[in-house]
Amino acid sequence: MLVLGVDPGLALTGWALVDGEGGRLRLNSAGYWRTQAGLEQGARLLQLWDEMGRILAAARPGAVAMERLFFSRNTSTAMAVSQARGVLVCAVAKAQVPLVEYTPAEVKQSVSGSGSADKRQIARMVRLILGEEVPAGPDDLSDACAVGICHQHALGLRRAVTTAARAGR
Repeated sequence: MLVLGVDPGLALTGWALVDGEGGRLRLNSAGYWRTQAGLEQGARLLQLWDEMGRILAAARPGAVAMERLFFSRNTSTAMAVSQARGVLVCAVAKAQVPLVEYTPAEVKQSVSGSGSADKRQIARMVRLILGEEVPAGPDDLSDACAVGICHQHALGLRRAVTTAARAGR
């Protein structure tokens, strides 16, 4: 299944299309959307809506995996990220693609084995898992890859449990 991993943000949103066909994870493509700081907030949110709609229509992923917002000490940043997340979630719903959400700790645990891994460790593990095909870019890009990997791992676990349950009958 092709999964669109998303690390939402108002200024910068990372995205990654992670393919799990054939028992091996492969990066289909990845990038990020940067909104212009000087624009009115509504225009920036509309840009995210348009970008998400474009990628959903072009890639037709089987699911979208998005990082869930965690509490931030900076209230204004948390509000901007939550508004961006809301717009992205609505675009996913409009496209009728299943959405799954993971906490940052769940993503880190799935990718690195530690829920407290730092950004450098996550970026390194993403490259080890997906190979050198991960493009250079901001942390949001490798974080989006990590969210996609996390969902692919969850899908693999579900398949293994289903297979084991059937075999045990």
